[in-house]
Amino acid sequence: MTAHRTPPRSYDLVVVGGGAVGLSTAWYAAGRGASVLVLESAEGPENTGSSAGAERQWRVQYTQRDLTDLTVRALPLWRDLEEASGRRLVHHTGSLWFGETKEATNEGQIADAAQVLDDAGLRYEWLTASAIEERFGFTGLPSHYEGFHQPDGGVIDVRGTLWSLAHLARSAGAEIRTGQRVLALEPHPERVEVVTEDARITAGKVVVTAGPWSNELTEPLGVRLDVEVYDMATAYFRLRDKARDLPTWFAFQTPTDTDSNLFYGFGSNPWSPGGLVRVAPDFESDPRTAPPAERPGPDPHQLRRTAEFVARHMPMLDPEPVQPGSCLIALPRDHDRQFYLGALPPGEGRDRVLVHAAGWAFKFVPVFGHALAGLALDGGTDYPLGRFRP
Repeated sequence: MTAHRTPPRSYDLVVVGGGAVGLSTAWYAAGRGASVLVLESAEGPENTGSSAGAERQWRVQYTQRDLTDLTVRALPLWRDLEEASGRRLVHHTGSLWFGETKEATNEGQIADAAQVLDDAGLRYEWLTASAIEERFGFTGLPSHYEGFHQPDGGVIDVRGTLWSLAHLARSAGAEIRTGQRVLALEPHPERVEVVTEDARITAGKVVVTAGPWSNELTEPLGVRLDVEVYDMATAYFRLRDKARDLPTWFAFQTPTDTDSNLFYGFGSNPWSPGGLVRVAPDFESDPRTAPPAERPGPDPHQLRRTAEFVARHMPMLDPEPVQPGSCLIALPRDHDRQFYLGALPPGEGRDRVLVHAAGWAFKFVPVFGHALAGLALDGGTDYPLGRFRP
């Protein structure tokens, strides 16, 4: 008996990965009249990759000036997305950084980030440990801790963003197929053949936004992205005192013998009923070169350490974690790089394949989608993203 095969079809652009950056790329490209197909291996937006969870932090502070400038450029695109979807997605609840001001981490450094804010003319308020405790309700902070509150920071509605982008991409004419795993890409000088489990699809260009799984498609083409993959735990905690809410925050601390000792969190989500607040560790532990074949669930050590941080420093929360989970995140081995974004090196049509992979990129979703659509359809973009190219 002959197995049914989906008839081949040609598209201007095939996007591999239906997460936020992939859907953003599809929306912008389809809005320009391109024929676009999105292939997502899961049955819906992937909730185990870096888009997992209900929220992501919005912040403008970075130790690298170009990223602060890029965030500032991203905000009008977020407002355009909100207007198109009829839904607020970025909520300005403030952003608090505190701890060891000179400690270098994968998120940067407090003192250098404050200098970038000064150079960019962006507002913030410098705070001592006692001021942080009095104003935001933390307790037991070492007396030498300092930091700043940046009022333009806040929180992004992840699920609202994914829903909005999927709806807008389809409305613009993009086709989205779920449950479609891409097995291989075969670039040629004039096209790229996309091989799935039941079809061969011809594309003018391909954009790979497959997160930790990107190397599965780029490595056979001779390009290995130098990333490490982490399975990071996360949990929610019950808010004891709803009058004592929080901005988004990040605690910069000296590493311990067992982990990086970095924690971050949120306040009550403005779009949800409230009562639960997310706190998570930012531990780069047990690095892998590829996602594990089987995931055992959130790491007990990471959850225990997070609960200990909450019990010691956050009396407004019940320290018993609820709804624990984890997400896979790919980070460049070189932290200064931050992201991979751009066309693969030329040769035998390989530069018809573009990639976005690695890094904490959710705040840049509309910028990266707009840029990838421009790179795919026009061969260029006016965003200064050259240093992220593979």
